[in-house]
Amino acid sequence: MVLAETVASVGTWNLIDRENQQAVGLEINANHIRSKSDGVVTATGTLLHRGRTTMIWDIKITDEEGKLVCVSRCTVAVLNKKSS
Repeated sequence: MVLAETVASVGTWNLIDRENQQAVGLEINANHIRSKSDGVVTATGTLLHRGRTTMIWDIKITDEEGKLVCVSRCTVAVLNKKSS
């Protein structure tokens, strides 16, 4: 789940006005399809919703054979930074 949340957070970070906004995790869920104890996994995030205050991401984590290891959905809140 850490990898899935990282993908959603970095994706959101790349789409916001970083000078005036910040991204924070709001909700995450995951379904673990199979275990993986060694080797390489790849996480791919797809933006499902880009709103003014939230972004929703679908994250699929696969192994080196392309088999699905985990599927996750993550909602990230986009907040305005407070001016000082």
